[in-house]
Amino acid sequence: MKLNQLPRSPAGRVAPKRKGLGIASGNGKTAGRGTKGQAARSGGYHKVGFEGGQMPLQRRLPKRGFRSPFKEFYALVQVEDLEKFEAGVEVRLEDLRAKGLVGQLKDGVKLLGDGTISKALTVHVDKCSRSAQEKIEAAGGRVVLSGASS
Repeated sequence: MKLNQLPRSPAGRVAPKRKGLGIASGNGKTAGRGTKGQAARSGGYHKVGFEGGQMPLQRRLPKRGFRSPFKEFYALVQVEDLEKFEAGVEVRLEDLRAKGLVGQLKDGVKLLGDGTISKALTVHVDKCSRSAQEKIEAAGGRVVLSGASS
């Protein structure tokens, strides 16, 4: 027998206990909240991270650095990696993925100038360093900047 084959209970679902409905509710006159104090009051409880008046952990630890919400993360490809392609080919994102040069993509692809290239290629990327562009153009190819961040 599986869980989805169990027959329904004849008693049916039991409704949860409702708090604060007086002495007759089954929770007594204090509705299961104990006697007096902050936890007994309506709307009275502490914030997340409150440690009973002790200095909270997030204020005890040193604060370091800053993380900009506008920082862009590019998949980086070096000029020497483009040697994997045949001469005269147009290299696009799909081709870079197929050769395993680009993994997870966030804001686009940036071409950097490490290494040398001996083939004339047309490379479509979102960003390109000046040295990478010079090396590709010296080999007879060209760089096409695409995307919103060109």
